[in-house]
Amino acid sequence: MGFTIGGIREKRSGSRRRVRTTECTAVAEYTGLWGWDVVPGARAAAGRCSCGDPVCTAPGAHPLPFAEPVPAGAGLDVATKAWSEYPGAALLLPVGRSFDVIEVAEAAGRRALVRLERMGLPLGPVCATPAGRAQFFVAPGAAAELPGLLYRMGWDDADLDLHCLGPGGHVTAPPSDLGGLGPVRWLRPPTLDTAGAPPQARLLLGTLAYICHRTHR
Repeated sequence: MGFTIGGIREKRSGSRRRVRTTECTAVAEYTGLWGWDVVPGARAAAGRCSCGDPVCTAPGAHPLPFAEPVPAGAGLDVATKAWSEYPGAALLLPVGRSFDVIEVAEAAGRRALVRLERMGLPLGPVCATPAGRAQFFVAPGAAAELPGLLYRMGWDDADLDLHCLGPGGHVTAPPSDLGGLGPVRWLRPPTLDTAGAPPQARLLLGTLAYICHRTHR
């Protein structure tokens, strides 16, 4: 009881309208300003997923079945109309199109972010999840290149808490909730310069791997 097709039913209509307005504005920002597709995603509470599957393996962290993405370039009117079909849905960004994602523990990610900024290296958007992970947006193709890059940098046999998400994956975007754990937030929000041209993974990977190794020991 209490679930809509995309999330938890709000008890008050005023609250529901505010939530929907915030979500639609965020969708329009991602599609119209940053040039990203947005996919309606499931939400979760108390371990139950709004997709309705009692044995869902990723509660609140996957696209809704048969949901159509809101395409890059869509403005507020289009985003609002599209999102009204999936009230309460989480905002998911498809990985492998405009960007891949390097994911590390949040503590390591924050330390690496400070170091990378001091070094003046180019940076793209960076998210923090309520599961304690930091997600660095990098140029597409990073997932396929990662094993070779780690090998050339001498990190291929290290025990690193570092993973790369590529085509077929999705990340939950702010301000959406992830799996009932709380909202995803930006550590470094997108800008007009970084959203469409995130950095090559090789520029960040050495620092990320070093910090992960130091933190994990």
